[in-house]
Amino acid sequence: MRRRSVTPRQGWRDIVTSQGMVYGTPARDGAGAPREYWDESVCYEFDMDEILSLEAQVDVLHSMCLQAVENVVLTERFADFGLPEWSWGAIADSWRRSDPHVYGRFDLRYDGERPAKLLEYNADTPTTLLEASILQWYWFQDTIKGLPDAGDYDQWNSLHEALVARWGAIRDLIPASELHFAWSEADQSGEDHVTTAYMQETAAEAGFDTVGLPVEQIGWDRDLETFVDLEDAPMHAVFKLYPWEWALEDDFGRRIVESIPQTTWIEPLWKTLLSNKAILAVLWEMFPDHPNLLPAYIDQPGFLTEYVKKPKLGREGANMSIVGAGHETATGGVYGAEGYVYQLLDPLPEFDGYRPVLGAWIVGDEAAGLGIRESAGLITDDGAAFVPHRITPKGK
Repeated sequence: MRRRSVTPRQGWRDIVTSQGMVYGTPARDGAGAPREYWDESVCYEFDMDEILSLEAQVDVLHSMCLQAVENVVLTERFADFGLPEWSWGAIADSWRRSDPHVYGRFDLRYDGERPAKLLEYNADTPTTLLEASILQWYWFQDTIKGLPDAGDYDQWNSLHEALVARWGAIRDLIPASELHFAWSEADQSGEDHVTTAYMQETAAEAGFDTVGLPVEQIGWDRDLETFVDLEDAPMHAVFKLYPWEWALEDDFGRRIVESIPQTTWIEPLWKTLLSNKAILAVLWEMFPDHPNLLPAYIDQPGFLTEYVKKPKLGREGANMSIVGAGHETATGGVYGAEGYVYQLLDPLPEFDGYRPVLGAWIVGDEAAGLGIRESAGLITDDGAAFVPHRITPKGK
């Protein structure tokens, strides 16, 4: 694993904009100054052996996570996750029914020397999908043109094909050929809308009839007791880029839960457990000393003297605290009332003054690709930039 300076493509801004990158909110460099969010002036390079090893590790982590959900359901350990008590039975039912799931993103600490370490699992509403799937693939194709050994380069990226195949695989589990796609208008950047539109495109490619609309414009038909779209058509299957923990806070969420399984919601309700950082502690209890895990504890640091304190439902690095020699820092935000998880501090590796987090994608039950965000600090927040990657031939 290495970080390399590369020459950006001529007209690259127009290229990525035409591919859907219309939410290029600035990142930040080491001095706090604005930096391009999509940054193709650098890339990360890997050997194929590294990627094959990472792929295997991600598959193992996914399997362990499913075992952890089973453990939580069997032991009825929902209180540790800060979720409302009225939702517990429905979450368990969703798991027992095997309500269909599509995708997720593992955030990993990796330096090319030690096994990858799981930092968190974005299992419900993962973003950076367009960047990881489409943008960096076309960047890769453009930048290897003309190289004498271009055929020996590669990229860990089968995301688009895997998503289309996954929609096809679960089609018989969804009670309608029409699939609605919903995002929240609360996201001012437009990223959620674009990500949802991309997922809609992959489902359409798999043969679904698709309809898109904001979550805020979903209606409720009191006579039919069902959700309806802007044309008053019943919504029998919905992909939502809207976190379950937000939905469970109000009457809208209660109606969603009551509509299951007559209405299919993707990602499914049981993903509330995997998208919650409390799962990190459950994993450590079940698989102590596993090479891909860091010690983690719920609501107290246990034996840890250096740790990262993470809100169970936090996002974009908000409300996190780092306690460790020379690393003390904290971020603000609106999370934490639900409780915290304390995870061993294993600082992100540093490359040229920046610290990458590897976002390894799972589609269905298989690893499908890699996206990398890097920041100048130890916490990967909304100031991180997305940097593409490629697999290089030996000796390059």
